Amino acid sequence: MKKYNKNKETDQKIQNEDRMHINWFPGHMKKTRDLLKENLKLVDVVVELLDSRIPYSSKNPEIDKIIQSKPRVVVLNKADLADANKLKLWVKYYKDLNTKAICVNTLTGEGINELIEECKNVTKEKMEALIKKGRKERPIRMMIVGIPNVGKSSIINRLTGRKSAQTGDRPGITKGKQWVRLKGNLELLDTPGILWPKFEDERVALNLAFTRAIKDEILDIETLALKLIEKLSDIAPDKLVERYKIELGQTPLETMENIGRKRGCIISKNELDYTRIANIVLNEFREGKIGNITLEVPSDIEKE
Repeated sequence: MKKYNKNKETDQKIQNEDRMHINWFPGHMKKTRDLLKENLKLVDVVVELLDSRIPYSSKNPEIDKIIQSKPRVVVLNKADLADANKLKLWVKYYKDLNTKAICVNTLTGEGINELIEECKNVTKEKMEALIKKGRKERPIRMMIVGIPNVGKSSIINRLTGRKSAQTGDRPGITKGKQWVRLKGNLELLDTPGILWPKFEDERVALNLAFTRAIKDEILDIETLALKLIEKLSDIAPDKLVERYKIELGQTPLETMENIGRKRGCIISKNELDYTRIANIVLNEFREGKIGNITLEVPSDIEKE
């Protein structure tokens, strides 16, 4: 276990951790990308799932290239974990792009009916044209796409009204291809999540790691938690203070140590268990216990 001592060398190493190099593109993800391309012609509408906490970072740039002009509905999933005011900014952002973005909370089912109606709306002309050609009315065929751990299985379960897909708070749970019959004369083709081959932007990589779209095992958990504390100290300092009943330190490391002392993460004497502190902060952020937090807003894109 790594221990951060308050000496000049270690402190300098932590404060200068400016780049987090992640290059993670397993073979099964390439196969999934190819699968999306192959099956796109079978569906009428694509439902693109984004994480409400990181709508920009959770958007796979490959998806635009694959979908192209196919009708699309954007779902801002896990809305119950996001900042409601910032979420409104994202809904407006997509509206300005002539795309409907629907906020969904799979715990309560809020937004599911709106999603179904919007899928029918964007495919209305196509379905009417088929009927005019004498074709028999058939179910509207949907495809769900998104990165790992964005909540596809939970969405499917809500759409079907039953537990039809395996779910879990770990990336990579969904495997293979599934056709699922839905209510309202809809059919859904589920596909595994895909992630792009390289993270050019460190902020995107970190946001994905914070929300567990990237497996914790391939990252330094303590550095990751330190980066999250740094981010939250900037955009939601009051929520950190309220959750942990602490004063913010002059540096993220000091804040991390304050949290550790408050939570009793002490090994012996005054030596802190940084791994335990890291797990506490990351898990409580992911579970929404620190508060409803959105890590990015549309104006962040304009800064690119």
